[in-house]
Amino acid sequence: MASQEMREAAAEMRAVGLDAVKDIETLRAVMDEMDSLAGLPEDVSHSDFDAGGVPARHVATPGVRDDRGVLYFHGGGYVAGNLNSHTELMSRIARACRAPVLGIDYRLAPEHPYPAAVDDAVASYERLLGNGIEPGRIVIAGDSAGGGLTVACMLALKAAGRPLPAGAILISPWTDLSGSGASMQSHLTADPMLSGDILGPMAAAYAGSAGLTDPGVSPLFGDLAGLPPLLVQVGDDEVLLDDSTRLAERAETVGVSVQLHVYEGAFHVFQIMPTLPESREALEEMGAFFDTVTG
Repeated sequence: MASQEMREAAAEMRAVGLDAVKDIETLRAVMDEMDSLAGLPEDVSHSDFDAGGVPARHVATPGVRDDRGVLYFHGGGYVAGNLNSHTELMSRIARACRAPVLGIDYRLAPEHPYPAAVDDAVASYERLLGNGIEPGRIVIAGDSAGGGLTVACMLALKAAGRPLPAGAILISPWTDLSGSGASMQSHLTADPMLSGDILGPMAAAYAGSAGLTDPGVSPLFGDLAGLPPLLVQVGDDEVLLDDSTRLAERAETVGVSVQLHVYEGAFHVFQIMPTLPESREALEEMGAFFDTVTG
């Protein structure tokens, strides 16, 4: 059963009307107002720099080890979101994994459609390798569109014959922009965080001239064989639930190690809210996964 805190948070979001956001301009405005920097603990440090030509933010907490790291791609449907909206979450990931987190401000659609985001993701990963961090000490992570971008990035690295990271953490990943999952209809109004109505316009804006089932756009349809271990976290109230469950099933079918955790009564990217008991559990799970795959 979902915690009381989770149920209260869902009710508050429905009252505010987050699930009623149905156009890109409004979504951008909402996410631009999400400045998590104000809520950072005093022991969190962060600095901005260039990562392979892509704006990036280095986030660290006491005790992190510089010989390993998490590369993080924020959510926002490929059309919205920024580093400010996700720095607090990145700081908790850094603390849980005892590793610095490199957040990437990849280019957004419709101004920069596919493959701009994938190109930026690959460039930022190559920057980490160029800094001397071994692939086996890197985990790529992301939420929502950033989760899908994580998989697309690894598929691009595999196609180029580049070394893959030790693992990937996928938080409510958007892996099928064609919207073919059953939960796209069965959960259309269940999730108080994400409106199913906005997914179509976001998908079209990002895909541009590419097909919605192109594996670079929708990595669910890519060749997942050979990918590193995956940790997939998703809520069972999500309209994108099947984007996670089908990805896990297809990955396991081709021999990829997958740890899938479906959180009861949870909404889209609930991990963004640090006060939820489920969020604390999810972050602990991320830290344990990171330790396991990086040795």
